[in-house]
Order: sequence, then structure tokens, then C-alpha cells
Amino acid sequence: MKLLNDLFTTDYGLMSIIGIAMMVAASVAFVYVLQRKINADPGPSDKQK
Repeated sequence: MKLLNDLFTTDYGLMSIIGIAMMVAASVAFVYVLQRKINADPGPSDKQK
């Protein structure tokens, strides 16, 4: 319980939570953008004439 108390009540614990949350959010955003790019239709290419 001391670990959870330190995590939620100290400045370094709260910064750790914020850092972890930012990494999770960035990972989710990266996967979302990558999936959209993978599923996008390719545009016209200069080599197809």
C-alpha cells in the first residue's frame, strides 16, 4: 500500500502517472494514424501513364 500511496500523493508519483498516460495516448494515436494510412487508397502515381 505504501507504493500506491507514494504513486498518487507525491510529485514524482504523479509525474510518473502523467508520463505513462502520455505514452499510452501517443501509442494509441500512432496506431490510429498508421491504420488510416494503411487502409487509404493509393493516389495516382507518376509511373502509371
